[in-house]
Amino acid sequence: MDLLKQRILQDGRCYPGGILKVDSFINHQMDPMLMYKIAEEFIRRFKGTEINKIVTIEASGIAPAIMVGYIMQLPVVFVKKKKPKTMDNMLSTTVHSFTKDRDYSVCISNSFLTPADNVLFIDDFLAFGNAAIGMVELVRQAGAKISGMGFIIEKAFQDGGKTLRNMGIHVESLAIIENLDNCKISVR
Repeated sequence: MDLLKQRILQDGRCYPGGILKVDSFINHQMDPMLMYKIAEEFIRRFKGTEINKIVTIEASGIAPAIMVGYIMQLPVVFVKKKKPKTMDNMLSTTVHSFTKDRDYSVCISNSFLTPADNVLFIDDFLAFGNAAIGMVELVRQAGAKISGMGFIIEKAFQDGGKTLRNMGIHVESLAIIENLDNCKISVR
């Protein structure tokens, strides 16, 4: 996705500790036309894959997941970081946020993640893979199947992609960051 790579190089900002901010076009202020192109690319890359549900973890994955679900005409479910008082039949696990350096208990109702589901997980970033591995655990608890995982940006130097691929998961990342050494963005 040349358009995405161009925006990362043009508008992305690097911070010490391997942090890449793309908040001006992906996860704070959003560029809806770029989101649409991102969704089209995910759909192209997962063409022919059995999928009946799109799942993400709140909050930054919601916009691309909804766009994918809209185009594919599939339901979109987001894993919540706080258990609502009204949620019944909850599946839960703990994930560590690299960006915020804290653990979250995440949950989803097993009414919306069932053994009949073939899940496409969509998220904004893949770093160490903590959120994705949490999703793997929730899918396991539900008896569902992960058909694939799509990430807008993967940080190759943080090994989450390697971990997921070694687990046999079909992973597609639209832009891969090789490194952020000296706060210089190097895109594959």
